[in-house]
Amino acid sequence: MPIGLPFQLQDYLELVDWSGRCLHEDKRGAINEQLPPILERLQIDPRHWLYLSRNLESRFTSLVGAAHSVRNACQQLGKRWSHGIRDCERYLSPPITS
Repeated sequence: MPIGLPFQLQDYLELVDWSGRCLHEDKRGAINEQLPPILERLQIDPRHWLYLSRNLESRFTSLVGAAHSVRNACQQLGKRWSHGIRDCERYLSPPITS
């Protein structure tokens, strides 16, 4: 058996999502059945999530999240720049719609 879980990350996320939908609405961790799957809600491409799950520490050295959130955090922290902001834009930011 390999180290860790014997299935892919996307399958694990789907399992957690499915489990949360099975819980009673009043229980902690319950997920409303009407909500779309987690990666769809976060607007993250499953291929990007898989890449990041394997390379997170090498792609980011401090802040991680949607680019607008990282920029806001930098402003609040008095930082002018964040290593990995382009990867935040590429992998973790919702697509720009016009």
